Amino acid sequence: MTHIRLDKVTVDFPVYDTGHRSVRRSLLTMGVGGAISRHGRNQLVVRALDGIDLDLRKGDRVGLIGHNGSGKSTLLQVLAGIREPTGGMARIDGSTAALLSLGSILDPEMTGYENIGHAGVLLSIPNRRRDPFREDIAAFTELGSFLDLPVRTYSAGMRLRLSFALMTAQEAEILLLDEAFGAGDAHFQERAARRMAGLSERMNITVFASHDSAEIRRFCNKAVWLEHGRVRQVGPVDPVLTAYLNLAPAGI
Repeated sequence: MTHIRLDKVTVDFPVYDTGHRSVRRSLLTMGVGGAISRHGRNQLVVRALDGIDLDLRKGDRVGLIGHNGSGKSTLLQVLAGIREPTGGMARIDGSTAALLSLGSILDPEMTGYENIGHAGVLLSIPNRRRDPFREDIAAFTELGSFLDLPVRTYSAGMRLRLSFALMTAQEAEILLLDEAFGAGDAHFQERAARRMAGLSERMNITVFASHDSAEIRRFCNKAVWLEHGRVRQVGPVDPVLTAYLNLAPAGI
């Protein structure tokens, strides 16, 4: 059964060579992020996550909220298996599809179609589904003949379309998203939102970090408010968002 359980999960980032006065002052006076402690003369440790407890099960659509540096991206990296906790225990039962860094999936020297073929191999798409897979990506991106050109010739928006299409082609039980709709024009954002809605419905668990309260309400049934690497509040979306927005009226 698909299940995520975090028990007192902690993630520390050591920062070396902090003897320079300006670096030391900047780190010690940061207003966001996790707690900072000193280890020796020239090393500081930033605690990005501090004792996170979380229990997610099938049907949970979780929105992560909090200011920049609150630990949202680090938590997603732990859930994706990209980063190991330095303390506590993380147990992830189920296959994951992680949309955390859209640009990293593309090889700029390969053409769009070559990137699609390479992604099909990485995602273990069966041979009988390779042609429909290719057609689906081409239709969604609307890149036409540009798919015959090297990705390095693409604009940022074109690379975004292709990256997003490839990463949302994954089939898994747990979907992890980090600001999926924060870039691109309005037309792309709406099409991307519809694609993600369908993907989210097929997943057992979705965890979505966003600064957009409308997106959280649209896609999620539960919210986790992170503050300085700790869980401040967890529960149904509306009461958690309301409590957060009362302290951050300019938005999330």
